[in-house]
Amino acid sequence: MKFRKKPVVIEAMQFDGSNGQKIADFMQCQFPAIQDGKLLIGTLEGTMSADIKDWIIKGVKGEFYPCKPDIFEATYEKVDELPNILNDEIDRADVQRHLKQETTV
Repeated sequence: MKFRKKPVVIEAMQFDGSNGQKIADFMQCQFPAIQDGKLLIGTLEGTMSADIKDWIIKGVKGEFYPCKPDIFEATYEKVDELPNILNDEIDRADVQRHLKQETTV
């Protein structure tokens, strides 16, 4: 059997070694621990570490976890912000209606 990943919009920040406070703000927590140049993140599976250039992803249930850059680039693409029509999943009919309204205005 084959499966396709559902189209889900996520939020993410890339760790650059110096943006720990920005990531803490993104995660809405105190400054995360950095040990041996790695960012330590509490996840649903326990503490995980993120290396420089890893992405910190906010999952669909509000959880956070690190993702290697090559996996992130193979899995995600940047999306433009759409005003108030995206919730947890994309409603294609709403997107089409929104885009049609923009072109007729």
